[in-house]
Amino acid sequence: MFTSIAGRAVVVTGATRGIGKGIAKVFAGAGARVLITGRDEDAAKGTVAELSAAGGVASYVLGDVSRRDDCARIADTAAERLGGIDVLCANAGIFPSAKLAEMTDENIDEVLGTNLKGTILSVQACLPALAASGHGRVILTSSITGPVTGFPGWSHYGASKAGQLGFLRTAAIELAASGITVNAVLPGNIATEGLASLGKEYEAGMTSAIPMRRLGTVDEIGYAALFLATDEAAYITGQTIVVDGGQVLPESLDALDG
Repeated sequence: MFTSIAGRAVVVTGATRGIGKGIAKVFAGAGARVLITGRDEDAAKGTVAELSAAGGVASYVLGDVSRRDDCARIADTAAERLGGIDVLCANAGIFPSAKLAEMTDENIDEVLGTNLKGTILSVQACLPALAASGHGRVILTSSITGPVTGFPGWSHYGASKAGQLGFLRTAAIELAASGITVNAVLPGNIATEGLASLGKEYEAGMTSAIPMRRLGTVDEIGYAALFLATDEAAYITGQTIVVDGGQVLPESLDALDG
């Protein structure tokens, strides 16, 4: 039903695990040529091996998106290996917990540096190649936390994710003339290694608050990103898609008792 993206060049940042890995898997499964980034070489090698074993075309480059030079090197590597960039999935993100009263400068700088500054630097670095493609797509991985909801310990994370949406709206205006769209996927609670690390009690509590009574999968975020990368989504820009199983809908847990 949709124009194939087979052969297109896709960069997915923070794709060695979790949601980024799921996004990379979906794009590789659709025939795209995928370059993943991350800071853990063993994890990167493992992800590439998995994607390749499933028939995908994938490679990796190490990089820290909070560093401008690393982002430039990622874009240069994509140009060299893939011949350009059609899609940038700016997914890299971290979510260490810190209560507001105890939050340090280092806590703030670390989270905003990766999640918000890293998004901006990644997009900047890839702009020439995205414009040259003629159908450039930028897809941000934001979150319901910050733009829609809040959770204790994540005020800096929520600020970074809400900041991404402020960035995308103006970026979408500025880049429209180059044929580049900028959109975001806002995941709710997704079954990842990171969520599992928060413990069974957290996982059970979040699952009970979701009308669909289950956590989302990384593939489900990947398919939302894939749609935004299609030719058919060419007139969609500056927009967000919440993928959360209805988590943000109930006024209270009482609403789920019926």
